[in-house]
Parts: sequence; structure tokens; C-alpha cells
Amino acid sequence: MEIVHQTNMTTTTQSTDGNDDELFEHHSFIADKGQAPLRIDKYLMNRIENATRNKIQAAAKDGSIYVNGTPVKSNYKVKPLDKIRVLLEHPPYEYLLTPEDIPLDIVYEDDQLLVINKPAGMVVHPGHGNYSGTLINALVFHFENLPNNSSERPGLVHRIDKDTSGLLVIAKTEKAMTHLSKQFFNKTSEREYLAIVWGNVEDDEGTIEGHIGRHPKNRLQNTVFEGDDEDKGKPAVTHYKVLERLGYVTLVSCKLETGRTHQIRVHMKHIGHTLFNDERYGGERILKGTTFSKYKQFVENCFKLLPRQALHAKTLGFKHPTTGEQMQFDSPIPEDMQQCIEKWRQYSKHTDA
Repeated sequence: MEIVHQTNMTTTTQSTDGNDDELFEHHSFIADKGQAPLRIDKYLMNRIENATRNKIQAAAKDGSIYVNGTPVKSNYKVKPLDKIRVLLEHPPYEYLLTPEDIPLDIVYEDDQLLVINKPAGMVVHPGHGNYSGTLINALVFHFENLPNNSSERPGLVHRIDKDTSGLLVIAKTEKAMTHLSKQFFNKTSEREYLAIVWGNVEDDEGTIEGHIGRHPKNRLQNTVFEGDDEDKGKPAVTHYKVLERLGYVTLVSCKLETGRTHQIRVHMKHIGHTLFNDERYGGERILKGTTFSKYKQFVENCFKLLPRQALHAKTLGFKHPTTGEQMQFDSPIPEDMQQCIEKWRQYSKHTDA
């Protein structure tokens, strides 16, 4: 299925009283060639994050869901190659950037760029369901005239997931945005992540190569496509190295050669080692270990200590856009993740795990 990302594109429609109304596109999809007949409310529920069926049905009732240019009701059956758009009277909230006085942990700053240590739980940019409290809301409060990237995101060169902690570089000038974005595109930037994954990773180190694209059944997940299906995803390469074996989990270092959405989470799951407490990919269940109730309680306690996927963007390296100097940054493992590692360390010492 082709997905056209959210845009602030406008369209003009004529209302029943003869006045022209400006509508803003919030979502746009093109149904697959092999799309089986499916109610549009069900179709959209699987494709729009945080959207409930009630909200989608209400949008249809208001005439906000269009198929091939015509408003449809929620019981409309989606057909192959249908062009589906959700048009509303207000721009997408992610384009209404409100400056917010949110403190930033700035690791480095000069006139061209800054490096930030993002806490877990902070969304990088506004999007469906997260319109305030994001890193960009904070950036536009603290800094004026940040350059937009190709997606109209001020200052943003790259991103990490909401519940991933760690380092991000932010561009303060157009020159820095162009130069840094090129480094990420050409894979010359350096990024190392630390992850706790389920299971004992057999090889001390290895490389995972697998095209990543949207999961055909769960549109909120990505997955690896192989063989004849490779063209459904984009090439992705992750290099991993075992740092510490902790019984039923392993602490690994992951270096990214590419930067696909959820890349480490998807690649590690693909080789049978889902990230610890990664709810979206099934890591919030006990995937390895014993059936003893004491063990179950121990894991539950670890989940409470680290209520997110165990992933931290630890190091970041790139060339400075004006001086050409190689810049290298390192961030400490956050307290929640460190405590979880320590608990597993103690547990594995006292068991045969």
C-alpha cells in the first residue's frame, strides 16, 4: 500500500450555502491493487495512529473522509487503488507549532548546531495524538529562526522514538541543515545505541541486513521483507555487538548504517531478540525464562523500573558543517535503564540462567 504522508496541503470545496470552504489534508492513502473490500472505518483504524473507530465514524458523518474526491460514509467499502483523503477545516496540529518553555539537556552548542540528550517519554516532533510537549515545541521556544528540514520540521536533522533516550543533533542554520542532513543520507554519521534484548544472543557480534517497511497487517509496526518481497521495504543495515550476557536477556551495542523507522527494534525482533519491554513489538511479555512465579514477579519489577523499550542513543559522531572537525559525543546510560541492567546482573549471578 502506498502511503502519502500527512501534509498541510489545502483544497477548496463548495459548501451547500455556496461559500468556498478551505479544507486541510490530514491523511492520504492509496489502497493496494489487491485490496479486498473493507469498511473504510476499519481500513483507517489500522492506518492512523491513536484513531478510534468512533472518531473515524464521526469524521465520516461530518463529510471529512473522501474517496476519489467524493465524501463517503463509514460503511463505504474500500476498493483497489481507491484514493482516500481525510480533510478537515483546520490545519494538522503538528503544523501549528506553539513555543513551550520546556527545559533542554544541551550537551554542546555553537552558532551552527546543538546536541541534545533527549529524555525517554519526549516526542521529537508533533504528530497525531502528540501536539504539545515535544522537542520541537521546546526548540522553537528557546531558538529563533531554526531552518526547516524537508518535512518542515524546524532544526530536525534526524529523530529517535518517543520512548528512546539519547543524543540528537539540531541544525541552527540552513548551511548546517544541508551539511548534516547530507551526512546522515550518505551514512557517514556515526550512531551507537545500547539495547537490552530478550534471550541470549548467540553470536558475539553480527550484521543484520533486511529491507524494512510497514507491516502489512499492523500498520503501526514495521517489519523485515526478504526475497521476492524486498521491494516492499527499504534497505536497512544494523551492526550489533554483545556487551554483556545477563541470563535471559543480553545487553547489546547497535551501530546504524541506515536510519529506518524503528530499525533496531525491527531488526532485533527479526533475529529473535525483541527489545526488553518494547510494547509495540511484543517485548512487554516474558519471552524467555522460567515459569516460576518468583521469576515472573522479578520481570514485572524490571518492567516497572524501565517502563519503556530498553533503547538508548549513546554516542553520536559527525563532521562539523563549517570547520570540518570530527565531533564525537557520548551520553550516560539513563538511570531507569542502568537500574534494570543492574537487576538482571544480580539475578543472573544467582541463577543458572
